[in-house]
Amino acid sequence: MSEAGGGRGWGFAVPQRAPWSLVAATAALCLVSATSVWPAGAAPMSREEKQKLGNQVLEMFDHAYGNYMEHAYPADELMPLTCRGRVRGQEPSRGDVDDALGKFSLTLIDSLDTLVVLNKTKEFEDAVRKVLRDVNLDNDVVVSVFETNIRVLGGLLGGHSLALMLKEKGERMQWYNDELLQMAKQLGYRLLPAFNTTSGLPYPRINLKFGIRKPEARTGTETDTCTACAGTLILEFAALSRFTGATIFEEYARKALDFLWEKRQRSSNLVGVTINIHTGDWVRKDSGVGAGIDSYYEYLLKAYVLLGDDSFLERFNTHYDAIMRYISQPPLLLDVHIHKPMLNARTWMDALLAFFPGLQVLKGDIRPAIETHEMLYQVIKKHNFLPEAFTIDFRVHWAQHPLRPEFAESTYFLYKATGDPYYLEVGKTLIENLNKYARVPCGFAAMKDVRTGSHEDRMDSFFLAEMFKYLYLLFADKEDIIFDIEDYIFTTEAHLLPLWLSTTKQSVTKKNTTSEYTELDDSNFDWTCPNTQILFPNDPLYAQSIREPLKNVVDKSCPRGIIRVREESFRSGAKPPLRARDFMATNPEHLEILKKMGVSLIHLKDGRVQLVQHAIQAASSIDAEDGLRFMQEMIELSSQQQKEQQLPPRAVQIVSHPFFGRVVLTAGPAQFGLDLSKHKETRGFVASSKPYNGCSELTNPEAVVGKIALIQRGQCMFAEKARNIQNAGAIGGIVIDDNEGSSSDTAPLFQMAGDGKDTDDIKIPMLFLFSKEGSIILDAVREYEEVEVLLSDKAKDRDPEMENEEQPSSENDSPNQSNEQITSSSQDMDLAEQASPEESALNPPPEPVGSSSPAEMDNAANISPPEQNSDPTEHHESTSLDGECTDSDNQPQEPSETEEDSNPNVSWGRKVQPIDSILADWNEDIEAFEMMEKDEL
Repeated sequence: MSEAGGGRGWGFAVPQRAPWSLVAATAALCLVSATSVWPAGAAPMSREEKQKLGNQVLEMFDHAYGNYMEHAYPADELMPLTCRGRVRGQEPSRGDVDDALGKFSLTLIDSLDTLVVLNKTKEFEDAVRKVLRDVNLDNDVVVSVFETNIRVLGGLLGGHSLALMLKEKGERMQWYNDELLQMAKQLGYRLLPAFNTTSGLPYPRINLKFGIRKPEARTGTETDTCTACAGTLILEFAALSRFTGATIFEEYARKALDFLWEKRQRSSNLVGVTINIHTGDWVRKDSGVGAGIDSYYEYLLKAYVLLGDDSFLERFNTHYDAIMRYISQPPLLLDVHIHKPMLNARTWMDALLAFFPGLQVLKGDIRPAIETHEMLYQVIKKHNFLPEAFTIDFRVHWAQHPLRPEFAESTYFLYKATGDPYYLEVGKTLIENLNKYARVPCGFAAMKDVRTGSHEDRMDSFFLAEMFKYLYLLFADKEDIIFDIEDYIFTTEAHLLPLWLSTTKQSVTKKNTTSEYTELDDSNFDWTCPNTQILFPNDPLYAQSIREPLKNVVDKSCPRGIIRVREESFRSGAKPPLRARDFMATNPEHLEILKKMGVSLIHLKDGRVQLVQHAIQAASSIDAEDGLRFMQEMIELSSQQQKEQQLPPRAVQIVSHPFFGRVVLTAGPAQFGLDLSKHKETRGFVASSKPYNGCSELTNPEAVVGKIALIQRGQCMFAEKARNIQNAGAIGGIVIDDNEGSSSDTAPLFQMAGDGKDTDDIKIPMLFLFSKEGSIILDAVREYEEVEVLLSDKAKDRDPEMENEEQPSSENDSPNQSNEQITSSSQDMDLAEQASPEESALNPPPEPVGSSSPAEMDNAANISPPEQNSDPTEHHESTSLDGECTDSDNQPQEPSETEEDSNPNVSWGRKVQPIDSILADWNEDIEAFEMMEKDEL
């Protein structure tokens, strides 16, 4: 989904352009009739193995859902590491992520129709009774309109749809009398005040009890919303109207979609990420298919399926043509600028775009779906999960993974479309990784860092609403599901709405307004189901032939070779433009190219070199754009040079009973001692040093000899502590912060620096833990005395033999132990906090606001003196077009501490050069691009 959490989904239906009384009967035939062919070497999976994997999915759901009901209900979500519920206001704020929580038992409502899909009808009936008995929607809490719509309103409507189905079957729910629908209607009316704007676009947040703008509402002052937030309402609101006969809901959702369509950029037919809800001005002018826009496109196509309005399909096809023309660079999907769509807006992709191959399947465009899906799968095979964001050369940009379901969703639809057993093997890999790396005693924990394997105390509701639904359906045969899934369409949160709603009396009479805005070529649009003989030729190697060139794209081939060089499309035969990584200030040819691009080189008194671009001085508009891109790359290169010397985070993994490797703590590295990335990990039992601060000769050397010493931060240098425990015979050291309450949730990890002297004498590994993470080890020592840990560069696989021998079932853990079986505390999922100041400031926009040409733009950037750094490639991790790719990840910056570590007021912030002093003439677009790193993922 587009903000805090996960989801998008759809059913199989692609309707014909036919009388809508026939749609429900014919639409479901469009995808599932694909010829089932298997590539050579990939035999079809046996019925027994598929059944085994399906049963495994059921057990995993039981583990997640059962622990939520036991440890968290009626709270909104489960905190799986600490085995308790997450209640809004009782836990530290996570920013916008918490806007999904409304004290309405979110996970239970989000899971209702999943229970039926998984044939747990008794549990479904019990869950419905609990919702009707316990859930209150009249809460004084500010929630996201978008999240509440797709998760809660969608969950209630999906539950109502399947309750009707079960009642009609006569097996269960005979007592049901539309109670969930009445709750949905009540919630719908509580959301309506958000639409009280001149544009018809809703406010992003609303108070469930007091609405908007009232003093007690504490909301209503916002001016901006994301495109997906305003454009992902039509399915739920229209279904509510058609279920109840109250037309107002569909009318409001249609008005918002109409406004977004009218405000699209007319020359590119793209929409931006963020829009002003009062004026309709685009606040962020970058455009892609990921966070902030994703489900807007999805709902245009699905609104056509469900509501039978041709204008929705016309709009979708218009946007899709623009996406494939500008954003799609197979297998990549890169954001561009809506006014200059040939110009990339950023050099990384977010995980939410993983839904797009599935949408392309629904559209009937299979080849690019296969290509992008395969690229994403290669990233997953490298990191076990899909990072929240990764660069175009497939390095980690944001390392979290909150157990998002989008990739599983696309895997399911590609399997339904192709019948290729390859996608069953992909699904099997997803199941194995979830059990191996994310499963904890009280559920499944989100990944805090896919590189180290550390966890977050978080299990979002969309994990139960979507992930298990798609994985189960992937391996299920038709007879395994108690109803015909093809009679329903999936919402973006994978809730089920019946296709027969399209045959109900249309609650809104709406003329086709699309042609008022653009002249459409009807011949380009697919009005009927895709022809499977064209999509899937009678060639068993069809899908495999598309995947084959991409199977090593992440590890062995340089992705820059796949990306089309846009400049060459403008100037046939011309050389590619000068790239920042290749620039040498002493090369006369390079200086001449700079001059042609309108870039001047100025030598400053302090020895630095400043680059300034005056686009109006460029030889042509093409050269001006090349100069603009060069300036962007130079700023990013400067930022990368600052980060280059930073070490990646390390992992402390508790491997003794009863943890068995489930507990992984993110640790800060040291600039001295044994480098865990180059040497084998260190494993041993822990022991506290005396004195605990480790600032003098240890008085208990017999206790720490051969063990990993625990030391408190403070009163002396880190290197001195390391020498003292090393002299006592310790094989490693863990420094625990003395600032009570500190946590990697709220502070960036930092690396321990030396004391300014030669530290080659320190041979043992040293790691740093904040207080909250350190207390997990200290609590374990108090409880179990003998605690063994593993110090490594990233988490290692668990020891299943030891686990099976000493602890046969993780589900049978004693409740008394649950609070001990935890890992590192959750890191705020508000990705605005994830982005470093450098990343936010050093991604300037390549175009001025309100101008279609770069003629009025001035840019400036400072770089190192040429005599100190004549070849910038030495300080950049990316490679040239014909170079070899590096395999290292883009690591987060960690400040060093070189003074005495006892000072609790030491700033952990990172120094950055103010961007406004560099790019003074870009003020308006700079603000927009500073928001780019704050995608509401």
